[in-house]
Amino acid sequence: MRWSELIEAVRESGQYATAAEAERVTRTVLSALGGQVVGVIGDERVELAARLPVEAAKLIADEVPVRRQLTAAEFVESVALRLEGATPATARWDVSSVLAVLAQAVDGELVDRLLGLLPPGYALLFGRAELAQAA
Repeated sequence: MRWSELIEAVRESGQYATAAEAERVTRTVLSALGGQVVGVIGDERVELAARLPVEAAKLIADEVPVRRQLTAAEFVESVALRLEGATPATARWDVSSVLAVLAQAVDGELVDRLLGLLPPGYALLFGRAELAQAA
């Protein structure tokens, strides 16, 4: 997938009026995600970056991993703070638009591993059902 194809897929997914708006949202969400994907056993962050266009890979790889991962709600709030004029509701739409496309661009097994590294709640942002563990 080329960068232009990724942006077009996000534009369609998020129903953005322009490619420029879709690119702004994509850059913001991928940058925020880059710090959250902290692999312990394998380097899922590097693998994710390798499966994406160079521009997207750079956005993810350039972020310094965080010490404390954000919950899904905190992640959406952090994106809202980065996007001018965004509210938590619009930021959730933006995050879901980008991450659902990202999930389609890479294989499901990698997405499963990424979700295993992230706190509960992120699956919904990737367009997947959040399954609870049986007690």
